[in-house]
Amino acid sequence: METKNYSSESGFVLLGISSSPQLQKPLFAIFLIMYLVTVLGNVLIILVIQSDSRLHTPMYFFLSNLSFTDICFTTVIVPNMLANLLSETKVISFVGCLIQMYFFMAFANTDSYLLASMAIDRLVAICNPFHYERVMNPRRCLLMLLGSCTISHLHSLLRVLLMSRLSFCASHVIKHFFCDTQPVLKLSCSDTSSNQIVVMTETLAVITTPFLCILFSYLRIIITVLRIPSAAGKWKAFSTCGSHLTVVALFYGSVIYVYFRPLSMYSVVKDRVATVMYTVVTPMLNPFIYSLRNKDMKRGLIKLRDRIHS
Repeated sequence: METKNYSSESGFVLLGISSSPQLQKPLFAIFLIMYLVTVLGNVLIILVIQSDSRLHTPMYFFLSNLSFTDICFTTVIVPNMLANLLSETKVISFVGCLIQMYFFMAFANTDSYLLASMAIDRLVAICNPFHYERVMNPRRCLLMLLGSCTISHLHSLLRVLLMSRLSFCASHVIKHFFCDTQPVLKLSCSDTSSNQIVVMTETLAVITTPFLCILFSYLRIIITVLRIPSAAGKWKAFSTCGSHLTVVALFYGSVIYVYFRPLSMYSVVKDRVATVMYTVVTPMLNPFIYSLRNKDMKRGLIKLRDRIHS
């Protein structure tokens, strides 16, 4: 007898951040402010980089694309979450859930690869400065960007196609604020072993590759910097990496906690907090991290302000 896929007809109900009615409006206000700060902050980063010719370098090319990806990343999740905080139904269609899942994973993985590209940029700048312009030429930077987007979207397509084949025949309440992989897999009455294998292997490869690239790059950077005789020279070299390392720690810390565990160890409350960290908090903090710790960005912000006021 064929199992009927009820969720493909009626959709899912997103439980949200909290089920308490008293918290809905305060949470709406908090996340709306965070979303607006994220969008405005990242748009400002892009405008500063585009308006200042001194910032037309590989490092800032990747940073502007990271800011654009962060805007898309949060826009996939937060507006729908805000609407659900003020709605009683909180329903998302089956197709809408898969579309949200696709773009969420695509932009999250693009973020990951862009962070790796920025680490490679710092590696070449510090360890091989005399060949920097030749190695990190515009064509190669563009290819790195296109490669990041292509791999990320292919990965998302594979995951969503596997998810679309599952049946959901009982509960259709997703105990999360968006359609993430683990909460949706929990609801399936199909055999999810193949999906879990893909999650733990293909995802491991896709996420671990840029992470290992970042670790290798900074290992080489540390070795090179420790050979610099003066303390001032060491500090100058390390200071160019501080902002990037902060973002990497925030992003990968929460991602590793959420995704690199078996489905049986999934925890609703803890995973919501960790997911909020890399879906909302980190994209909001990125503009502040890169602008407050970076003299070039501060100079660009002042130049853009003066241009607006003139």
